[in-house]
Amino acid sequence: MQVRAKELTSRGLLALVRGVIAEAGGGERILINSRPDLAELTGAAGVHLPESGLDPRSVRRSFPGLLIGVSRHDRSGLERARDEGADFAIVGPVYPTPGKEDRELGEARLRDMLLGAALPVLVVGGITPSNAPRLRGIGARGVAAIRPFALSEAASSASAFRAALDGGIGA
Repeated sequence: MQVRAKELTSRGLLALVRGVIAEAGGGERILINSRPDLAELTGAAGVHLPESGLDPRSVRRSFPGLLIGVSRHDRSGLERARDEGADFAIVGPVYPTPGKEDRELGEARLRDMLLGAALPVLVVGGITPSNAPRLRGIGARGVAAIRPFALSEAASSASAFRAALDGGIGA
């Protein structure tokens, strides 16, 4: 789970992260957006860095125990992420996403990007339980989603994703 709340002050974000970690029963699956200092302070597993954010090499030097994920949008970005020492990348949007319709990658372009990628890649953007297995089948190591979990039906969304992904790759 990635905690991303750009509008909060540092104190507010710290309180939110502590609350999320308490609800999750620990920080081992929690990433904090752009704030390695808060990730280390709270015991979160790591940090997620936007493409135009902090340099992963600098974060690794200053916070060697953190998992480092990065956002990337093309093949050269994935290669840079590998060279910069990121542990994984998130690529997207794969499908049309509100506010990002002009940046949709599509499955064919995504497949080309992932071919031979030297680090694990999760995909995001328009991901649903029906398309998630297909994306795993073309090389994504996992999927990420926002809108399905922002709804009051978050628990049923999580169950639907789990069932789809457990059902096999390439469905």
